Amino acid sequence: MTSFQRVSRAELTDIRAGEPERIGTAWAGRERRPLLGDDGRLLVVAADHPARGALGVRGDARAMASRTDLLERLATAVSRPGVDGVLGTPDVLDDLLLMGALEGRLAIGSMNRGGLQGSVFELDDRFTGYTADEIAARGLDGGKMLTRVALDHPGTVATLEASAHAVTALAGHGLMAMVEPFWSVVEDGRVRNLLDPDSTIRSIHVASGLGATSARTWLKLPVVDDLERVMDATTLPTLLLGGDPQGHPDDTYASWGAALDIPAVRGLVVGRALLYPPDGDVSAAVDIAAHLVHGGSR
Repeated sequence: MTSFQRVSRAELTDIRAGEPERIGTAWAGRERRPLLGDDGRLLVVAADHPARGALGVRGDARAMASRTDLLERLATAVSRPGVDGVLGTPDVLDDLLLMGALEGRLAIGSMNRGGLQGSVFELDDRFTGYTADEIAARGLDGGKMLTRVALDHPGTVATLEASAHAVTALAGHGLMAMVEPFWSVVEDGRVRNLLDPDSTIRSIHVASGLGATSARTWLKLPVVDDLERVMDATTLPTLLLGGDPQGHPDDTYASWGAALDIPAVRGLVVGRALLYPPDGDVSAAVDIAAHLVHGGSR
């Protein structure tokens, strides 16, 4: 972790102000790795929530407001054995890159962050982050798109179309397209994702059909009830999201462990549950997740 501490927040700002070209140089020289290791599983730390205005963790609405604190937590998480990479927006990944934290790790670019949390246009989820071409040019390892399907909101169709174009473009570059689908509804002006098995299955089928090829498509799905039946809805490799657990961490870890026994599940993409654990021990939380993902073999 020592190398991650060599660049302070002030130094990051100085580089951005006076030497912005260093970001492009660092991406070009970054040490890359294969998408999958020997066990075929992945543990990815997610850090793209803030760009959608989603700063809360459990009861703290401003938990992710401090970039300094977030970067320290990310540096700790990424330094732990068994962490394969980071999912983030350009601002976060560029910071981690300058800190040296992405060397030999996967970097997955978050593509659509325009559906700001709580906005009237939340389901018209514009692609305001990475493009497929920029992901390829920078040497990132894939792109992720949030794809919520709400039959009662016209913004859904634009998001579906944009996601389909992104899947096709990423596959054209030989890169992972990580699609995160939800079947959603709008209630009292707010978006609610339906997390029952049948709604999740419907979202899987819609997401799986996006794009001109599914050769590079992965799914990012919530842990829901009857997950064995849910996963029977697809042959696409799937990573499970950690979400913002409200219960005891041991219950969360147990649910992850059971889910990882399902053959189609190839790992976890977790942000808040690992970066902001109730006891504040990021290293311990990440180590538990890494053991669940990589501790055993199929």
